[in-house]
Parts: sequence; C-alpha cells; structure tokens
Amino acid sequence: MSVFSSLTNRIFFATAALTVLSIAAAVYIVNRAVTRQAEDDLARGLEEAARLIEEHRSILFDGLKRDARLIADLPKMKAALDTGDPSTVEGVAREYQEQLATPDFGADLFAVADRDGRLLVKLGAAGIQDAALAAAMRSGAASGSTTAFSQPGRGILLVTSVPVADPTLPEPLGTLSVGANLGERQAQRFKALTDSEIAFGVNGAIQASTLPPDTWRALASLLSAPGAHTLALNANEYLAIARPLADAAEKTQPMSIVLRSRTDRLAFLRALHALLAAIAAAGVLVAILVSYWIARTVTRPLGAITSTMREMAGSGDLTRRIPVPADARWQDEDARLLATTFNTMTGSIERFQRDAAQRERLSSLGRLSTVVAHEIRNPLMIIKTSLRTLRREDADPAQLQSAAKDIDEEISRLNRIVTEVLDFARPIKFTLGPANLNALVEDAVRAASAGNGRIAVSLDLDSSVPPMHTDGERLRQALVNVLGNALQAAAEADGPPDQAVRLQTARLDPRHVAITVTDTGAGIAPEDIPRVFDPFFTTRRTGTGIGLAISRNIIDGLGGRITVNSARERGTEVRIELPVDPANA
Repeated sequence: MSVFSSLTNRIFFATAALTVLSIAAAVYIVNRAVTRQAEDDLARGLEEAARLIEEHRSILFDGLKRDARLIADLPKMKAALDTGDPSTVEGVAREYQEQLATPDFGADLFAVADRDGRLLVKLGAAGIQDAALAAAMRSGAASGSTTAFSQPGRGILLVTSVPVADPTLPEPLGTLSVGANLGERQAQRFKALTDSEIAFGVNGAIQASTLPPDTWRALASLLSAPGAHTLALNANEYLAIARPLADAAEKTQPMSIVLRSRTDRLAFLRALHALLAAIAAAGVLVAILVSYWIARTVTRPLGAITSTMREMAGSGDLTRRIPVPADARWQDEDARLLATTFNTMTGSIERFQRDAAQRERLSSLGRLSTVVAHEIRNPLMIIKTSLRTLRREDADPAQLQSAAKDIDEEISRLNRIVTEVLDFARPIKFTLGPANLNALVEDAVRAASAGNGRIAVSLDLDSSVPPMHTDGERLRQALVNVLGNALQAAAEADGPPDQAVRLQTARLDPRHVAITVTDTGAGIAPEDIPRVFDPFFTTRRTGTGIGLAISRNIIDGLGGRITVNSARERGTEVRIELPVDPANA
C-alpha cells in the first residue's frame, strides 16, 4: 500500500512540503541577499579606502612640490646656489628641510645640483647613488615628472625636481629636488586611516607593508596589474586594489596596494548562516508538527465516523454515537458539526428502531394467540390427565401425589408464560431511583444461579463505576435473563464450571457504564445473530424466545443499548451500555 493512499498522509506531506519549500526559499533568499550586500559593502569600502589613500598622497606630495617651487624662487636659495659652494648651499638646504618637516610627513630628501648637473648637497636618502639622483634631478626638472627610488626595507622614495631660475639669466641656476618616503610608518598611518592593510611596491618588489614579510612575494604579483584582485594569504582570502602612486616612468612606476580580508570581514556571515540554518531547522520541525496536526484535524472526524460505522457493521447496533467533548475550545468546528450531525442521524435511527420495535411488538400480538395456544395446550393436557387420575377411586396415594405435583408444575409454567407474554406485550413503566450497579449485578448473579449450582459466574467489578440513577429492578430482570441464557449455554457445552461465565463492569466515561457477560458455550450461528432479539425466536427446545426481547425493551427504555457478538464453538458475548443518568445521556 502506498503512503499516499491515505488522506491523512497526503494532507500531511502536501502541507509539510509546501512549508519546508517556503522556509527553504526564504532562507536562501535572505542568505543570498545578505551575502551579496556584504560583498558589495566590502568592495565599496575597499574602493573608498583606495581613493582616500590616493587623495591623501596627492595632497601631501602636491604640497611638497609646491613648497619646493617656493623655496626655489627664494633669493636666499638662489644666492647660495650662485656661489657654487657646497657648504654654503648645505647650510641653506638644512634650514629649509627643517621647515618642511611635519609630525606625519616631511622632506626625507633635500638635494641641490648646479647648472651643470653636479650634485652640491644631498640631505637624507643615503642609500641612493649620487649619479642616479643627479640624473633623476635633471630629468624631473626638464619634464616635471616624479621619480621613484626603491629603498629595500625602508620604503619608496618619491622625488620631485624643480629648476632654480633667475629671470635675469638665460639658464637656470640649478635644480632643487625634494623627496618623501612611503615606508612602514606611512603604511601604518594609512592603515589606521582606512581600516585596511596597505603595501607599497616598485620595480616588481614590495618595499613596505602592514602585512607580514612572508606575504610580500604574493603581493608583488599585483604590482604589474593595476586594478581589483582576489588572492589568498596565509589561509585568508583578501580583496585587493593596486593603483599607481605617481606619474613616474612605467618601468619604475610605484604602486600602492589596499587590501581587506574577505575571510574576516564576512566571518559574521558564518554565524548568521548558522543561525538561519537553526531557525530553518526549528521552523521545519514546527512545520512538520503543525502539518501533522492539521492533517489529523482534517481526517480525525472521518476516522471516528469510519470506526463507529465499522463497529455498527460488526455489532449490528445502528445507534452508536461519536463522543463529542464537552469543552469545545480546542475542538474543530467542522469536526464538531460532523460528529453532532452523525449523532443526530444515529439518534433518529435509534428513535426509528424504537418505533419499529413498538410496531413489531404490536404486530407480534397478532401471532401471540398462536404462541399462547401452543404453549398452553401441553400444560392443559397434562393437567387434564392428572385430574383423571385424581377422579379414579382405585388410585393409590403415590399416583395421587404425582398427579398433584404435575398439576402444580404445569400451573407454574402457565403462570410464567402468561407473565412473559404480558411483559412483552404491554409498555414497560420504569421507576427511576439511585442504584449501585455492582451490588445490583451481584444480586442478579445470585438470582440467576439459584437454579443452576454447577456453573459459577466469575465477577470482575470496576470499583470506579459511579452511582447510577436507573430502574434497578428492571435492570436486574434484564441481567437475570441474559445470565440465564449464558448459564444454560455454558452448561450445555460441558466446559470448566469455574470459567464458563464471566461478568464484567466498567466505567466508559463520566456519563456511561458497561456490563459485559461472556460465556464459553457453543455460540450462535452467524445467520441467527440478527434474530436473537426477535420475540418468540429461540434455538432451545424449552425456551419461549421472549427473554432477550424483554431484556432489550428494558435496556432501550433505560436509554442504553445491548449488543451480541458470537461465533460457533467460541462462545457468546453480550454487552450492555447504560447511561449513569438517563436524563443527562
């Protein structure tokens, strides 16, 4: 059988799948949107950091170049350069170099060359050769470009050169060069300013960086390709932007590299994804439980009706009802309406059955004369024969005593027949009052067992059975009839006398109780079960067939129901269900 053959399973799987897909789609969309937003913020922040570094570098170096032009135009500098004396020029150069110094940025190189390109003074940048510096000064003064010098372990020296000219002379007096170093100190300053990792490189090598030296080789690969890059450094993934620092010749072009760790910046996404996964898992679990609850809510009334109808088909009792909880706060309205409608239908069937039973009783009166005539004829014939014996003058005392005994027995039999017929024919009047069911059952057992001492009735009485409001005498009469049939069936089966008949009481709910009588007799044929409550139907040679019919009339009149389950060679079970109070049933 397929799992989808059940309506409950189909509703459950459909609602659960829909909810799970909805949750999965929502989590996927949120994860994707958050990740894309974080990636965009990271790229945008990196771009802003690179632009901020370029702006600061431009401000610093443009100011240094402007200051160099101002110093070159000062008479004092021109006069010192005109002497051609290195010591005179050096004193003036030191004075102006000190004036250019600031806490964050200063002139790391201050050099002066004469009109012939001979280097007169070089303050700072001791690692740079004089010839290379002189050549750079001549080229820079002529083209107005910046020259970069690498200083391994110290950074990149960016040098700008301006001519020192006298308007009265056709040629410049010389060249003034000022340089500033981009090293570790400037890298750390830019890192604090942009919250990014910084590296400076030139000629294919990193000269200064805020990252460890073991990463410089990997960073050097970005110097030849300006733009945005992604690279892995020490198990961390970085986004990087490489940009030129100055307008130097391409082969010596200095570069700045701005990096941000994608791994660190997006680490919060892992926690967010884990949280979303946990929420999704909890949502799926709740969705499954809710889906199952919804499926059960939808199909429970159908299951209750199906179960009740199955019991009705098995027992033949068409008056069974579906329990309706008294507290309707958590009861589905449609399910309650369905159960109430079903119970209304069974109530109508029960009334119809009672009316039909009454009509059947009345119609049975038409057959009553035949039954009475048949049942009375034999006792009358025996009485007549006995009277003849009594009239004989030669009858001995033993014959007279036997005839009197036969007359007494047959009169009792006639009285019993008349009583049973009248009980069945006339409507039963009930006198309701307090009754103890277990005590009433014990009394009925004693009465039914009085004439049959061999078979014992085993009692299983529920102490939780509440006090009842019923007609105890009529209920006792019905139980005596049922127990009498059970005892006779057990006696005929010749089974173990101590286990032949069992009577059990039970509390079904606060408003109903049950009495079950079970015997180990030969059982009833399946074709005879629907007729066991019919009047005058009996399978016993000495029975009248009215006992069970009267019992059913009594149980119906008390607001209960009686059912019979039996099978050949397996015994019979008679179940009586009664309301604790017929007025509140």
